[in-house]
Amino acid sequence: MSENTIRVALVDDQPLLRTGFGLILDAEDDLDVVGEASDGAAAVQLVAREKPDVVLMDVRMPVMDGIEATRRIVGEFPDTRVIILTTFDLDEYAFNGLTAGASAFLLKDVDPEELVRAVRLVASGDAVVAPRVTKRLLETYVRPGGAAQAAATATAALPVVPPEVARGLAELTPREREILGAMAAGRSNQEIATEFFVSEATVKTHVRRVLAKLNLRDRVQAVVFAYEYGIVTPGGEG
Repeated sequence: MSENTIRVALVDDQPLLRTGFGLILDAEDDLDVVGEASDGAAAVQLVAREKPDVVLMDVRMPVMDGIEATRRIVGEFPDTRVIILTTFDLDEYAFNGLTAGASAFLLKDVDPEELVRAVRLVASGDAVVAPRVTKRLLETYVRPGGAAQAAATATAALPVVPPEVARGLAELTPREREILGAMAAGRSNQEIATEFFVSEATVKTHVRRVLAKLNLRDRVQAVVFAYEYGIVTPGGEG
């Protein structure tokens, strides 16, 4: 196995789905399925043991669901990225998975080519789900005030920002904050470059700096972050 091989774990309570995805992924020279699990608790143990680069995670499973498993994996193993498997693109499970720390979501009937592409992109640190799709998903399920505050109160205008988040936001330059708002609004690098009259390379540099300062893994998480902390609100662009 090459050092560039992407290690993948499959988590689903349906053996046939795990088998099908495994056959697709193992057929690729640069992908290696290193383990399977049928529930969330076993998934956490599998990740601790095998340290995969990417986990394909079902949501509704016995013992521990995929949302809680995702939250634990992201918290304990930050180098492992999670892709949530869902049935519908505008699905509350997909929303919950993203806010738990997943880097992407895929439909369970995804084409083999798209599955392989998604695993490679997520392993490289890139986003699979277009920011516009993420934005639409968040607008559908986030109550006013941001996801972090949704369960606590329906009347608060903005969520309470933890000190470490406030510090990260304070480190952003005015332009970087504009870039974060544009990402959260679902704009591509090319669209941001046109809006601010800069090159795409400059936009990419700003995006990298924003992610680093806010300790975010990828562009999708930047969109979730912006909604959680009131930088943009459902129906608005901040």
